[in-house]
Amino acid sequence: MAELELFLSTIKKEVEENIESINKENLNKAASIILESEKQGGRLHVTGIGKPGHVAGYVASLLSSTGTSAYELHGTEAVHGSSGQVKPGDVVIAISNSGETSELKATVETLIKNGAHVISCTGNENSWLSKHSEVCLVAHVNQEGGPLNKAPRASILSEILVLQALSIILQENKKLDLNDYVKWHPGGSLGQSIRDIQKEEK
Repeated sequence: MAELELFLSTIKKEVEENIESINKENLNKAASIILESEKQGGRLHVTGIGKPGHVAGYVASLLSSTGTSAYELHGTEAVHGSSGQVKPGDVVIAISNSGETSELKATVETLIKNGAHVISCTGNENSWLSKHSEVCLVAHVNQEGGPLNKAPRASILSEILVLQALSIILQENKKLDLNDYVKWHPGGSLGQSIRDIQKEEK
């Protein structure tokens, strides 16, 4: 139980510090890059290696359901042909805690060479990834939490928090309402709850 209590207190501290230090200016810059690309017919892709790769899938789904069509790009398959889904002028959000992952470097180099705009989300604002992106969304943590303090826990929450914040800015820009949202999320209890609200409003 001692390890659990230490973990929970560590996570609480890291999340609170992330909220206090979040760079709103860079979030707005990232949103502007995405919105400008959309105006030109560009698309948004999200990628990462390892656990951040799972974050990429969630973030792409979240963005798609809140007004910004987004596609998950496999972090390693990109250099084996999948980068073909990214056209010149598209935007790619690349997620990496260290910002130094060799596989992601190869992917980002390929994407930049092919004309994509890169937005980084990393815990290291001085990393290779940060320096090779147009804007860096910092998701820094001091401790991961847990017995070994190695498995990605707090860093994953930090990445999700920062990218959820970006989704809020984009959603607000799109002026999404319940009618729009239910078009993309008609199933399950969530979709039903929206339909119930719509019935009450009639």
